Amino acid sequence: MKSLFRVLLLTLISFNVYAQDLDSLSFSKAKWKKTSVAKKTKLFTYQFADSSLFTANQYVSFVEIKNHKKAPGFFIGFDKKELIKTAVFAQKYQAKAAVNGTFFDIKNGGSVDFIKVNDTIINQNREEKNNIRALHQRAAVVINNHLLNIKKWDGSDTWENTLTDQNVMLSGPLLILNNEKEKLDSVPFNKLRHPRTAIGIKPDGTVLMLTVDGRQQNSAGMSLFELTKIMKWLGCSSAINLDGGGSTTLWVSGYGENGVVNFPSDNKKWDHEGERKVANVIFIKAKP
Repeated sequence: MKSLFRVLLLTLISFNVYAQDLDSLSFSKAKWKKTSVAKKTKLFTYQFADSSLFTANQYVSFVEIKNHKKAPGFFIGFDKKELIKTAVFAQKYQAKAAVNGTFFDIKNGGSVDFIKVNDTIINQNREEKNNIRALHQRAAVVINNHLLNIKKWDGSDTWENTLTDQNVMLSGPLLILNNEKEKLDSVPFNKLRHPRTAIGIKPDGTVLMLTVDGRQQNSAGMSLFELTKIMKWLGCSSAINLDGGGSTTLWVSGYGENGVVNFPSDNKKWDHEGERKVANVIFIKAKP
């Protein structure tokens, strides 16, 4: 009986390793469509069809911004109360590209996570039940002199208010930090597939602003465990999850009819019209 159990266990492990190898192979073989966005900045898009990635169809798009003095700089766009589409935010700020930001109050507007812009605090964290810090308040995108980085919560109650960075957007969960995968809780938000938005940083400082579509036949969406894998496969040494679901939007100046690259899911159609209004964005444009 023990021998049979060992055989079954080894078979299961071998199958999982084989499946992971197939996924990484499928990802590595993707022939990305590449479009120039700005100096040292490109857009990459690819449709994984025939259930070829994580046994599902997936549509992945990202903007890659090189760590170069000629590349655009990073900024946080926001409104304290009003909810605005990512595309509208981007046009307002004359951006080259933008993704939706962190989590917000869909009924009353405003970020539910700490936001600081140009050394001015815009929003404080809204406390969760039992005063437990939310999973999306345990890491941050920080921007100094238009350069982007990712930081991890230090466990203190006042962490975000003591950060000296010029611009801060709390979000999460954190996926990878300094080449180490973060431990993710097995909660439904992490395990289930949804549209996702993420920021990743490569060892050389190159930044990826990425979206994965979901809730569609053409793109199932990803769990955070799957999202972590593709961020690693893309070469990121650090990565953070932003708000996803119906909020997930990647916008690029001059792209298509309305600039929306991905297929936002709020209208339940496979088109570029289903944007959800959000409270904040991360965008790039020429440095001042």
